[in-house]
Amino acid sequence: MTITSPPDPDAYDVPAGADPARCPECGRPFVRAELRTLHRGQEHGETLDQDERDAFEDIYEAESERLRLFRLKALIALIVLYFVLLMTYALV
Repeated sequence: MTITSPPDPDAYDVPAGADPARCPECGRPFVRAELRTLHRGQEHGETLDQDERDAFEDIYEAESERLRLFRLKALIALIVLYFVLLMTYALV
């Protein structure tokens, strides 16, 4: 595992009292440990052991599912907005 020098403290806007999850390879701070795991899997995948790789894949699949659900909700909202505007135009 290659550890680089810690990032410049001014490079990231971290509140003074916060205790962020930090990447052990590059020191980048993250709000949640899941985001750190995603970062490590995408940016430092070659340094992960099998358990860390499995955790990355599980979190990646969950994040993909949440994105798919968001896209579906956005599509439904656009369709509803289209028909509301269409009906408003037809009545006015």
